[in-house]
Amino acid sequence: MKLEKELQGIRTVAIAGHIRPDGDSVGACIGLMHYIRDNFAQIETDVWLEQPDEKFAVLEGFEKIRRADGEEREYDLFLALDCAVYDRLGGAKPYFDHAKKTIVIDHHVSNSGYAHINEIDGDASSTCEVLCRMMDPEKISPKAAAALYTGIAHDTGVFQYSATSPETMRMAAMLMEKGIPHTKILEETFYKKTYRQNQILGKALLESMRILDGRGIVSVVRRKELAFFGVTPSDLDGIVSQLRMTEGVEVAIFLYETDNLEYRVSLRSKETVDVNEVASYFGGGGHMRAAGVTMKGTFHDIVNNLTLHIEHQMMERDEK
Repeated sequence: MKLEKELQGIRTVAIAGHIRPDGDSVGACIGLMHYIRDNFAQIETDVWLEQPDEKFAVLEGFEKIRRADGEEREYDLFLALDCAVYDRLGGAKPYFDHAKKTIVIDHHVSNSGYAHINEIDGDASSTCEVLCRMMDPEKISPKAAAALYTGIAHDTGVFQYSATSPETMRMAAMLMEKGIPHTKILEETFYKKTYRQNQILGKALLESMRILDGRGIVSVVRRKELAFFGVTPSDLDGIVSQLRMTEGVEVAIFLYETDNLEYRVSLRSKETVDVNEVASYFGGGGHMRAAGVTMKGTFHDIVNNLTLHIEHQMMERDEK
């Protein structure tokens, strides 16, 4: 599918990503917004997202992001980016419901398609990579390229995760050739941490536990600890990936408490365990090596339930 064809005759467009937007979601939304505004000036384009982390303010167009305000709006076209399920559109759902035409563009293998048109590539590294294939490279401006590069870099862990393919690297190179400040983007949005973020990371690492005969690792942050350190859920980005880097560990599990007996769970694996399969069983989803889910119960019950499924996969693969 090419974007040019789908934008013909369109006057108004809404772009939205998932709740708790990450680098791929923010990069995809801003990148597509620039692409449309640069090449289809007659189209009125709005981006609807929950408030992203301020670190993404390095991207031109960040200030154009809007928060859903409850007013009724009807768009000719609604583009849902990097959002595996309808419910994760959050406040933008009414705009999706009332749009004349809807398109989903995504790379989550758990996305079953909920729009009129669904462009889903489970083998792509990121939604930004999928978008790049749908765009005319000659029409991608530097500001659009910077946003798209950000999304690809974040969802590949700066090109280290297994979903990084030669095609991913070719796309990143094409975007870099636009003259984007790629080093600054990585420093500002991926590597740089606040003092409080480093504190909560240190606590999570210090209090982590090895499980599954050392092949797994788990850590938890509770609401009272979030309050004590003065951090929000967005400050927890990167903790599960750091846990995954532990020598000998195949699967990392990180939980943070969202309510009484409720936790948001992030799962990461290296080579053998399909964490999307595990998360999907409990109503979540994601990718083979990175997934998430919200679960109810005590910390110990949740970990026990997750590890039963993880251990089952490990045993099956050990027997092969």
